[in-house]
Amino acid sequence: MPTVTAAFARAMAEAAGMTLKDDGTLVSGGEVLRRLPGPVDSGLRDTDYFELLDWIRIRHGDEVALLDAYAGVIRTDHIGVLGLAVKTAPTLGASLERVARYWRVVTDTAVYRLDASGDPAILEIQPLTAPHPALEFRNEGAMAAMARNMHQFVDGALALDHVSFRHACRGDPDRYAAHFGCPVHFGAARDAIALPAAMLGLPNRLGDAAVSDFLTAHLETEIGSLRDDPSLRAALLRRLTPALSNGAPQAAEIARDMGMSERTLYRRLAQEGLTFRDVLTEAQSALAQELLRDSASSIAEIAFLAGFSEQSAFSRAFKRWVGATPAQYRQQSQGA
Repeated sequence: MPTVTAAFARAMAEAAGMTLKDDGTLVSGGEVLRRLPGPVDSGLRDTDYFELLDWIRIRHGDEVALLDAYAGVIRTDHIGVLGLAVKTAPTLGASLERVARYWRVVTDTAVYRLDASGDPAILEIQPLTAPHPALEFRNEGAMAAMARNMHQFVDGALALDHVSFRHACRGDPDRYAAHFGCPVHFGAARDAIALPAAMLGLPNRLGDAAVSDFLTAHLETEIGSLRDDPSLRAALLRRLTPALSNGAPQAAEIARDMGMSERTLYRRLAQEGLTFRDVLTEAQSALAQELLRDSASSIAEIAFLAGFSEQSAFSRAFKRWVGATPAQYRQQSQGA
């Protein structure tokens, strides 16, 4: 099951005037407002985190004010070694490269993609989880926090070109523009921050290449250990991805290959809070995004490689997964 570091949940609670305790209790003024299913000190399940975000968002009532408060609370220091590597990188561009490469050590619910090939440069957040009502607000919070922190650690006059979101605006667009200090576009092709390419060369206040390289080596070790994830989900993904070109595998077939019954496969997945369909969809979505981003294969070929017999069915599924058609995703991911 994808997880989220507790720092993000605690910061959002603090932004709303609440406290999230290690045992999962959310309190305000001594009153218990909500209890999460389990302790949060080692992280939260993605579904628990998203439901908490949605609950806080609705209870607070002013989303832009809450985003502004959250951006003022969350700091790069809250994401551990990655935060230190980001702050001590020599330039903003190097910082964003570290964010894009190592974000998986913080959470496996999303990744960042940096496209520095054009002007403006694009830092995009892409979800790795199933759709959820809170994802729109999560992405707004991520962009707000990223923008605020870039202003904090960069030594120079940082200016953003624009910020974009795939979803429709739920409030006053002028307030979003005032918060980010740049135009904010809704109903766009991606959730991203765009900044003039020249901004990538700005130095960081605490830039120290030697320190940052030391921390980056530590991050390489951490991300390497993630690839050795012992969970059933990870084992399934390793088996499902190469098998997709023969069509979407059946659970019974995969269970047999893994030396267990279909019933045992379902039971063990349930212990991780997953279904076979969840993991199959994750494998198809991740493979399709990678091929659209990094290969010259046609969309019809990618549909086949992702386990679909018809391109139209693949296109509908892909738009449901990421909010854009395969052609739109390929165009925006290649900086068109």
